[in-house]
Amino acid sequence: MILLFVGFFAIIAVRYFMSSKDVEGSDGETTMSKNQILNLEINGVIMNGKSFLKKLKKYKKDPSIKAIVIDINSPGGAVGPSQEIYYEIIRARKETKKPIVCVSTGLIASGGYYAALACDKILVAPGAMIGSIGVIMEFANLEKLYEWAKVQRYTITSGKFKDSGSEYRPMREDERQLFQSMIDEVYLQFKTTVMNSRNLSEEIVSQYADGRVMTGSTAVRLKFADAEGTFEDAVRMAATMAKLGDDYKVVKPSKGKDNWFETIFNNRDEDELNTFAPSPLFSTSRLMKNIFKTELLNQPLFMMPGYW
Repeated sequence: MILLFVGFFAIIAVRYFMSSKDVEGSDGETTMSKNQILNLEINGVIMNGKSFLKKLKKYKKDPSIKAIVIDINSPGGAVGPSQEIYYEIIRARKETKKPIVCVSTGLIASGGYYAALACDKILVAPGAMIGSIGVIMEFANLEKLYEWAKVQRYTITSGKFKDSGSEYRPMREDERQLFQSMIDEVYLQFKTTVMNSRNLSEEIVSQYADGRVMTGSTAVRLKFADAEGTFEDAVRMAATMAKLGDDYKVVKPSKGKDNWFETIFNNRDEDELNTFAPSPLFSTSRLMKNIFKTELLNQPLFMMPGYW
């Protein structure tokens, strides 16, 4: 029994030590190469880009990092975080002069595509889904439901627009116009970013910026992406742009040091880079994230209503 406990804690100690590595190779080995290509990921719904941005800021000026490849699989998300990721990638390019290539073999839509527009090059698999250039806000009127449930809602506000978007009453026309003006403003920002980043005319962008998605091969043909390719193709392109030849190593930021609870149960957020497989004990949380992701599939960039 004593040997069993000793062995159990020895395994935990090894995992705890391994989790403290700062950067590791894509094959899981610690790397000391002087020429490294950093692999970052944007996965899932973009509601908060802090984890990605923290890693980008931490490693972008590392002298051993010669280029960055961003692997994106995202249906999009909220406006602010998507724009924040876009601007920080632009900043990284300007400050470091290092090539940044993004790639998607799955879904790169809406806010995910917005973020990708900041990269030097965009590679997509031929059958990947790309686009969904647009903005959406959604509201529900539950007035009849409240009446059926005999629930009365009372709201005290400082101004007539403070409870705009509330579900307990119909939307007024002036509120609808206000929200539409916000949608139009952000939509113009999105279209302008696409035009400037992809060097496309307003006519072409407007024709396809109606919320639709397209295949990767179509996106390349229409110049919404640069080339068809895989993750390995993106790595080779980044290496060529950085003039590394074959002398490089692909690395990922480690997930950082777990606390003892995380070490035992693998309770790490699935959006963190290079994580272990989530523990079954937390499968419900992951299931809800996947449901949310499915609900937003192919949706245009969305703005969150009310309660600011």
